[in-house]
Amino acid sequence: MNTLEQLKQYTTVVADTGDFESMKKYQPQDATTNPSLILQATQNPKYKALLDDAVAFARKEQGDINHKLKAGLQKVMVNFGMEILKIVPGRVSSEVDARLSFRIYDTISYAKGLIRLYEKEGISRERVLIKIAATWEGIKAAEILEKEGIHTNMTLLFNKVQAIACAEAGVQLISPFVGRILDWHKKDRGVDHIPATEDPGVLSVTEIFNYYKKFEYKTEIMGASFRNKEEIIELAGCDLLTISPNLLGELENSTINIKPKLTVERAKTSDIEEEHYNEMEFRWALNDDPMANEKLSDGIRRFSNDLRQLEKYFLEKI
Repeated sequence: MNTLEQLKQYTTVVADTGDFESMKKYQPQDATTNPSLILQATQNPKYKALLDDAVAFARKEQGDINHKLKAGLQKVMVNFGMEILKIVPGRVSSEVDARLSFRIYDTISYAKGLIRLYEKEGISRERVLIKIAATWEGIKAAEILEKEGIHTNMTLLFNKVQAIACAEAGVQLISPFVGRILDWHKKDRGVDHIPATEDPGVLSVTEIFNYYKKFEYKTEIMGASFRNKEEIIELAGCDLLTISPNLLGELENSTINIKPKLTVERAKTSDIEEEHYNEMEFRWALNDDPMANEKLSDGIRRFSNDLRQLEKYFLEKI
């Protein structure tokens, strides 16, 4: 078996792309998208019908231009999600507007709007994960949504403090950003390379995995944002890994033999203690971690900028 086939024995592989052809080729279980991937799709003629449908939907909406833009953004996310669900047997992740990352009830309202659109098209909410930034407000919003049967994927997650708060909130899934953690540490140390066995992103996900499994939290862990196939191999055994098409290709063309590096048995014997954080403790711990604090803020800004670009696209069309 090639390395990708071996990986699928230990870990659920998720496609990190908005490109349907890649999904058909690599046959992942789930798929995840974000505003950046949807923005890229606006430049590709093969996705024109999905975009045109969202524009037409927005035009028909009653209300001012801001309401129409919101409707268009939600509809295009759902249009891509529905096409993805024709390809993957599992779930798709669709993202809440990142500009709502510090607003609990607006996040809940936006998430419910996405779910309504999916259900109107006959898609069960069990096949959808709502992506929300792992701020304190985002986590509180997710806690409420989960109690109403709307499952969440907490994104832009960079440290164990965020992960613990998510687990205690009962969220369905978290997405620790392995590659962005590595990027920060390479820049901070002034180096071009850190071996995968010492990779801070890999070590962070390993720590979170061991914590969740030792204390029997049900929240799934999906490593994300990889920079090289070696990071992925080091996390074999993680619940899920979301991987870009180019790295899926590298794994498919590789014959490296792999074994699970993360196991429940090993986690159970790890020497770690349970931790709890209230809101003030959470905010201080996040503030006290320069990497997590900077990358969370940067991620929210990036997704927000891409949403503004998408809004420009819709404004011109509407």
